[in-house]
Amino acid sequence: MTRIAAWTIFLLGCIYFALPLWGMTEFSLRMRRGEYSFDAYASILSNPEFQRTFLFSVTMALVTIVVGVLLVVPTAFWVRLKMPELRPFVEFVTLLPLVIPAIVVVFGYIRLYNTGSWLPLTGTAMGTNALLAMGYVMLALPYMYRAVDTGLRAVDVPTLTEAAQSLGAGWITILGRVILPNVLTAVLSGAFLTFAIVIGEFTMAAILNRPAFGPFMQRLGQDRAYEPTALAVIAFVITWACMGLISLVARTQKHTRAAGR
Repeated sequence: MTRIAAWTIFLLGCIYFALPLWGMTEFSLRMRRGEYSFDAYASILSNPEFQRTFLFSVTMALVTIVVGVLLVVPTAFWVRLKMPELRPFVEFVTLLPLVIPAIVVVFGYIRLYNTGSWLPLTGTAMGTNALLAMGYVMLALPYMYRAVDTGLRAVDVPTLTEAAQSLGAGWITILGRVILPNVLTAVLSGAFLTFAIVIGEFTMAAILNRPAFGPFMQRLGQDRAYEPTALAVIAFVITWACMGLISLVARTQKHTRAAGR
């Protein structure tokens, strides 16, 4: 394939994806008849429910990221260091959230943790929020685990661990001060992907009746035209900002390592 043909296919792909986005953005600016304006965006940003649901989803995303990192980093590290034969099994388990629909998982949660069960999490708002965070950790598990596992592949884990142990470091110190700094780019990549997933998630939050950003987007689209489009543009910008931050962090980390050498 010639270079001209390759660039032609690339440009056609860009146009294919860019035109719908441009049409959506252009429509969101037409709330004021006969001229372009940001009225739809101003209406959304000043909406108290938008502020409340967005703050809730951001908080849930941060909780999900912290729990995911605490769960995935030690697991991936231990599998790579001590139990490499279990790696196919762990990878299979982390892929299950991509196979099992979220609606099946959330109904299973409700069945296990309703008010008549041994652990009635759905009986209180805090318990339901904890249940939702558990669901989000499960949804983000494939992305977080693969990001961390990829980062660990680029690190000589046994050598670093032995060197730290020879200096008297314990396991917590090894994880927190040796392994984590070396896979920080991978962890941040998984964190940004997790953030994007949680912000746009609808099924679990809606069924558990939590005030999240995804259900708010769906409710807003039932009786309005311009505001939902503006909200979709905002969500798209947030997602792409997360992707851009992943690229920026990776590039910064690469330059830092190169300068250190």
